[in-house]
Amino acid sequence: MFDQILGLPAHPLIIHFAVVLTPLLVAVAVAYALVPRWRGNVAWALVLLAPAGPLAVFAARQSGERLKEARFGTAEGELAARISTHESFATPLLLSVLGLTVASLLLVYATSPARDSVGRDRLGRPVTVLLTVLTVALALVVAYFVFRAGDSGARAVWG
Repeated sequence: MFDQILGLPAHPLIIHFAVVLTPLLVAVAVAYALVPRWRGNVAWALVLLAPAGPLAVFAARQSGERLKEARFGTAEGELAARISTHESFATPLLLSVLGLTVASLLLVYATSPARDSVGRDRLGRPVTVLLTVLTVALALVVAYFVFRAGDSGARAVWG
């Protein structure tokens, strides 16, 4: 499944989903967390991007493993080191984007318009503040790992 698409290696094609969707998730999550007046306008995008980001990263990771097995299983020296460096960012990126997904969806739930009769956040103000901080922190971690994964992948191919 993650091997080829129309006879071409899947990884170079699939990574574009991760490269686009993951930074979009980061940007929308930070906007939602830090700009409350935008929440009504970006909540739908966050709810759609939150599961799409991890799925794209998962698919990129799986296709990368298949590409390594099929074409670079016997790589040695500098190329093997560059591939290993690139590969080392896959799991931290996947775990951090999963964390961002959970935190941002909980933040959407906590701050959604369906509030009690006195206008409090669903999960309480302290939980909402914690989710806001966690969402921004995880967004920064995801941004770091998506950059490092992309940069190291480009260096592995073009370096």
